[in-house]
Amino acid sequence: MYHLTKGIYLVLTRKEEYSVLILGLDNAGKTTLLEKLKSIYNDGRSLSPEKIVPTVGQNVGHITINNMNLKIWDVGGQENLRTLWKAYYAECHAIVFVVDSTDRARIEECRDTLRTIVTHQDTEGIPVLMLANKQDRDDSLEVEDIKEIFNKIAEHLGARDSRVLPISALKGTGVKEAADWLTIRLARNKQYRPPDKR
Repeated sequence: MYHLTKGIYLVLTRKEEYSVLILGLDNAGKTTLLEKLKSIYNDGRSLSPEKIVPTVGQNVGHITINNMNLKIWDVGGQENLRTLWKAYYAECHAIVFVVDSTDRARIEECRDTLRTIVTHQDTEGIPVLMLANKQDRDDSLEVEDIKEIFNKIAEHLGARDSRVLPISALKGTGVKEAADWLTIRLARNKQYRPPDKR
């Protein structure tokens, strides 16, 4: 009887959880974004910016935004690690692609990398949020310039929800707006890619 009661309790108290991938080239600010999200939504529990080092492999964070549980995967962006990204696609519910707005020399590489992601069969139909990071710096590209560069892959995005937003992951500017956009799209896309139960 105990096992039956326990089983029923576990089924009734399971929560929905969405997996979100944070991708982008190395040094784009992916881990800084994850830590800022944790700082905002997990009562300030996060690494300070001076303790953040380049990700080799992955970092995982759990946060709750607007009563929505998110498991956020920050995956390393070094070129030799990018081949591992596709292993996460089938299980994710959204992709956040972080662009270093100050790295003009690699903006085309960034565009080509995003094209590879959105044309993969396992990412079809899932929301893509592109964040133009480091907007707090004077040498950053304007968001409109970044949109113009990335418009060349718009045909590959199809009917899925997608957006480009300006942020500064370091200072937190635009992070809440990005999180709000993301949670709305996850809920809207629930029928296409249902959340996991935990």
